[in-house]
Amino acid sequence: MDTVIIPQTYNEWHHCITVICNQPLTPKYIEERIHALSNPRDFKTQQFVKLYGEEQRIKTLEWFKQAKSQSAIS
Repeated sequence: MDTVIIPQTYNEWHHCITVICNQPLTPKYIEERIHALSNPRDFKTQQFVKLYGEEQRIKTLEWFKQAKSQSAIS
């Protein structure tokens, strides 16, 4: 049985997105996710909150914002 691990830190989240999910954090993807996670009417955001809770939505939104600021530096 697979164990689901919910990231608790930026580094855990970054590893989950980029390594486990093999999802590049492109500027376009980051912007799309920031926009969606900021919109309580977005269907995927509503599903995210049902699965992981509002606190995790806020953390994840902040991690996308951090990724955006770090990509701007690179």
